[in-house]
Amino acid sequence: MSYDTGLLQAFIAVHAAQGFTRAAEQLHLTQSAVSHQIRRLEELVGRPLFLRTTRSLRLTADGEDFLRLAQRILQAQEALARHFRCSPIEGTVRFGVPESFMREGLPQLLRQFARSCPKVRLEVSVGLTLDLASMVRERELDLAVVVAQPGAAPGRLLQREPMVWAAAEGFIWSRADSLPLAYSPPPCVCRQIAMDALNQAGIAWHAAFSSHSLHDLRAVALSGLAVAPFTRDNLRPGMRVLDAKDGLPPLPMLDFTLVYSEDAAGQHDPAVRELGRLIEQAGWAQQGKPARSPRRAPVAAGD
Repeated sequence: MSYDTGLLQAFIAVHAAQGFTRAAEQLHLTQSAVSHQIRRLEELVGRPLFLRTTRSLRLTADGEDFLRLAQRILQAQEALARHFRCSPIEGTVRFGVPESFMREGLPQLLRQFARSCPKVRLEVSVGLTLDLASMVRERELDLAVVVAQPGAAPGRLLQREPMVWAAAEGFIWSRADSLPLAYSPPPCVCRQIAMDALNQAGIAWHAAFSSHSLHDLRAVALSGLAVAPFTRDNLRPGMRVLDAKDGLPPLPMLDFTLVYSEDAAGQHDPAVRELGRLIEQAGWAQQGKPARSPRRAPVAAGD
């Protein structure tokens, strides 16, 4: 048996208003029309849903159960309508994201945006060594997720992750030897941070492997050929973290910050604002307070 949405809305309104008169006013119907809807609903259910007296109106036990289910039905219908509602927004959005952030639901979020805004052309640039901050400054991108040390990229903080020295579980290194390092070419921020940390600690190192692919760097670290500096969430089974006990200096946290170009930050670009809103509200595992608003902030260096 199916129940008409109007009957469910009338039932919930009568309960919330504790009376037919106020419910009728909220629904913009006559009192007799609302009374008829409730009688029709009780006939369909086959049980009384309200206990009526001259002074009160309250739900029966069946009415309590029906209320919970009716609310769930209407909520599900509203969610369904929102999900498939076609947005009138038009335009083009150029979005940049580092390879290390293409996880935790971002591809699904982009698909959701593309389906809800079918009139928007979405152009996504993904790479480990793309200079996304520069591309945003030069207005080659409308918005991007920039990787930088805390506070270096004003914008909306999405996530904060610790950097680590990653190596194979069986990796052995003596400080007397040069440290084999695996990293991405410039302008990768992890590369520069690792080099600075080793140089300041007086540790000899050499470039053992270089690749534009995060997948390659993880594979090399797992092989035991070299040590790779990246965020902890990129560790895989078979890897271990090298730290002070192994003779290596600590590494800082890294911020993943959403930044906007100056043009896209204005109120005139609803397509960019909508994608930015979805990304900002996606519930990323933030480990710090949000940075300043991205709407008028310049872009700093990043991955």
